[in-house]
Amino acid sequence: MSTNRENVPSFEFQPDDFLLAKNRDLGVDQVYPARSYWSDVISAFIKNKGAVIALVAIILIITFAIIGPYMNGYTYNGQIIANQNLAPRIPVLETWGVFDGTEHMSTSTGMTVVNKYVNPNKTTGLESTYYWFGTDVLGRDLFTRTFMGTRISLYIALVAVIVDLCFGMSYGLISGYYGGAVDNVMQRFAEILNGIPTLVIVTLLMLVLKPGLGTITLALAITGWIGMNRIARAQVLKLKEQEFVLASKTLGAGDFYVIFKEILPNIFGQLIIMSMFSIPNAIFTEAFLAFIGLGVPAPLASLGSLISDAFKSFTTHPYMIISPVLVLGAIMLSFNMLADGLRDAFDPKMKEI
Repeated sequence: MSTNRENVPSFEFQPDDFLLAKNRDLGVDQVYPARSYWSDVISAFIKNKGAVIALVAIILIITFAIIGPYMNGYTYNGQIIANQNLAPRIPVLETWGVFDGTEHMSTSTGMTVVNKYVNPNKTTGLESTYYWFGTDVLGRDLFTRTFMGTRISLYIALVAVIVDLCFGMSYGLISGYYGGAVDNVMQRFAEILNGIPTLVIVTLLMLVLKPGLGTITLALAITGWIGMNRIARAQVLKLKEQEFVLASKTLGAGDFYVIFKEILPNIFGQLIIMSMFSIPNAIFTEAFLAFIGLGVPAPLASLGSLISDAFKSFTTHPYMIISPVLVLGAIMLSFNMLADGLRDAFDPKMKEI
């Protein structure tokens, strides 16, 4: 570098100041393959460990609900009075001192350790008998009855999804799309129906219809779609004035084509999420109705009725309530975690709200 007369520095380049590009290790832009929307959703869902664990748990619960009642040779309504109030006993684990049929009972004289599988007063005891979850006050196998009750809870979950997606979704789509007087009448009807407590509806149906699972299903179907209706209506109100909808109308598409072919695919992710969140609520409602005596009639059992029956013997035989409570809690927690994972996968922006 040198300085000229005006004190302005000037630069002189040397031959080794520049190198040819071919002699340098230049970075190359990486081209990523195009991915579809569903590929992004699946990828985001798999990265959510909690949602994946919840999905695996739901699959396991469904598997046990299918094969569980046939795993140990007992039936859900078979009564063996001689085997009543037996604590859980599981092969292999009993050799470790766990689930060996021993029960700690609180009596007036203090804590007593009892194992009814070993009866010294009889020549033949129950040494070869195993009840994995124990038995109830009538000698019925709680393992079989728990997973028979799980079937009812999963059936209620299926009913909730069908009602939401078939009726609540269609109701909200049509109401929001047409707007005006149609929307006003349809939403006022939904609000009046939603104002009636589910317990009142079930009680009235019990007076008219035969008590049972069908009555509970009808009660859930009457009011279970209200939440889905509101979500679907809100989404339609947001999208029905978009350019792609106006373009479809300009090309002569009918109303139902626009609703179910143009708008629905753009909001289906949000509707699936809403239906997943409605499942725990429906299962809890059935369990609550069964707990207060408005559930399925005996000898058929749901998780709610099992909890209700076990609650009566909680102070003397607390093991009876553990299995249905754990299964019911696992079902509700798994569906909630799955819904959270689906929400984050379908709409990552919702995670920031």
